[in-house]
Amino acid sequence: MISTLLVANRGEIACRIFRTCRALGIATVAVYSDADADALHVREADTAVRLPGAAPADTYLRGDLVVRAARTAGADAVHPGYGFLSENAGFARAVQDAGLVWVGPPVKAIEMMASKTRAKELMAAAGVPLLAPVDPAQATAGDLPLLLKAAAGGGGRGMRVVRELGALPGEMAAATAEAASAFGDGEVFAEPYVERGRHVEVQIMADAHGTVWALGTRDCSLQRRHQKVIEEAPAPGLDDALRTRLHDAATAAARAVGYRGAGTVEFLLAADGRPYFLEMNTRLQVEHPVTEAVFGLDLVALQLSVAEGEPLPTTPPTPHGHAVEARLYAEDPARDWQPQTGALLTLDVPDEPGLRLDTGYAGGDTIGIHYDPMLAKVIAHAPTRAQAVRLLARALERTRIHGPVTNRELLVRSLRHPDFTGARPDTGFYDRHLDALTRTPGDNADRHLAALAAAAAHAARHPDAVGTSRFGGWRNLPSQPQTRRYRSEPDGAEHEIAYRTTRSGAIDTPRARILTATPGHVTVETDDGVTHHFRLATHHDRVHVDGATGTHTFTALPRFTDPTERTEPGSLLAPMPGTVVRVADGLAPGTTVRAGQPLIWLEAMKMEHRILAPASGTLTALHAAPGLQVEVGALLAVVQDAQEEPTP
Repeated sequence: MISTLLVANRGEIACRIFRTCRALGIATVAVYSDADADALHVREADTAVRLPGAAPADTYLRGDLVVRAARTAGADAVHPGYGFLSENAGFARAVQDAGLVWVGPPVKAIEMMASKTRAKELMAAAGVPLLAPVDPAQATAGDLPLLLKAAAGGGGRGMRVVRELGALPGEMAAATAEAASAFGDGEVFAEPYVERGRHVEVQIMADAHGTVWALGTRDCSLQRRHQKVIEEAPAPGLDDALRTRLHDAATAAARAVGYRGAGTVEFLLAADGRPYFLEMNTRLQVEHPVTEAVFGLDLVALQLSVAEGEPLPTTPPTPHGHAVEARLYAEDPARDWQPQTGALLTLDVPDEPGLRLDTGYAGGDTIGIHYDPMLAKVIAHAPTRAQAVRLLARALERTRIHGPVTNRELLVRSLRHPDFTGARPDTGFYDRHLDALTRTPGDNADRHLAALAAAAAHAARHPDAVGTSRFGGWRNLPSQPQTRRYRSEPDGAEHEIAYRTTRSGAIDTPRARILTATPGHVTVETDDGVTHHFRLATHHDRVHVDGATGTHTFTALPRFTDPTERTEPGSLLAPMPGTVVRVADGLAPGTTVRAGQPLIWLEAMKMEHRILAPASGTLTALHAAPGLQVEVGALLAVVQDAQEEPTP
């Protein structure tokens, strides 16, 4: 029996595992980097052990330090979570060699599935359908488009779609470099890229006594940069024959490697309905809560039970209803998914029947630069898919998030998009719809009303302007007209609010009546008779306005100028804190570049970002070099437009 468990991970997955441990009476141990000293998973653990340093390579990826931490803290078992060392056979072996229980699959199974190329060979021998590999050196135009994939990892790292034969060598080099940086293994392979395919997977749970469960299907097709954003169970629109085929293939894959514990077999479903094996993840998946909701199971509890040698029941429970999960990220989808950092001032998700929140953050925490930008997962479970999607969209809309920019609005719009509600999700969803999903409407009445509420709250904070917190209708009494200007974040749209404060404290504004106003709450009645309630919170230079349709964030103007307004034209600034991983071959002052050409690659929060030339011209300065750590707004390079006159 496991008495004390160390979780070799951080963030929401560590918190989620601790939750099950508390329910089972198991003591918990966290490990943490210096950057995570005050993190939620550290606060929730019974004991915590420091791993000196901040970068993953110095902390969470140091298996020797994690094993030492487990022994020091008196743990008798280790759960790897997902990511980091969760699929590292050497780490699993080291845990067992130290006399600790490994809450994961057998070392041999991890080794057999560690390389996607070797995994495909095993699956072919087991009769699992595969996409035929393509030799990049022999590829022709008829093989396009191709998908380049890192053999040793996942999460979208080392993946490239190639649509032009001439781009293949460069993309191979880029994918190889990224794979080597992310996984320590630069092996990359190529396979056909399936347009508008679906990412469908089967959850496996197996014990040491020969029982293998296939726990239904999940659809994880909505992805950005080959990383999942919205997942659901069961996968919609599959007929019984296809579902059975996927279950049988996944079970065959698990038996082929002598699997034990929780794992996932992933498939690509072509537009014609044919399934192809992608990979087997020998760990718990991020999206496991949707399977738990549908089957009424705790997969972590089952992992612990299997690790203790207990058998599974012969058959799994019967599934009920539908579940959908959305990953809430601190990122800006409208700006190439740039990750965001800073203080998370408020995170308040509605607590309603059918909703679940898995998170590694709480209001007051800080989002740093070293790790994945996922803040939380919000899961909705309901009798039907339509009900679950509606519940989740509304819960996200009502969520109060103050601090860095997030993808919350994108999630809400995605869940309500006809291509998703029509149960036909595919991996090309954001390629087709991202611009429309992130576009701010020209006449955004909701946002203008929120800006009006911000102005009313500002007036209520100043006794000389407002003598009472209760306002009647507007009155035509003389007073000095006032104007407040706001910039909405992150789109930068400006709103000018004109209002007049009367001697009695009432606020007179066109087309709206301020019914009540305090610094924290404003009620507005529009000229069509509709009443709107807003909650407000001011943090330093920003005011966050929460209404029925979501949160609006404003900066009062004039206050701050954008860094680009203080630099020369053609300046390339770091859009976020990060590390320069490489620069374009041969790039140096005097080099001629073309508009849109990738010049610098910046890594931040487990993602790689390209810095592009703003115009065709000449590189006049280069301040970036591989390994350089930069802050947001740092000057990386300068490109002089070919049309500009040389500086004397």
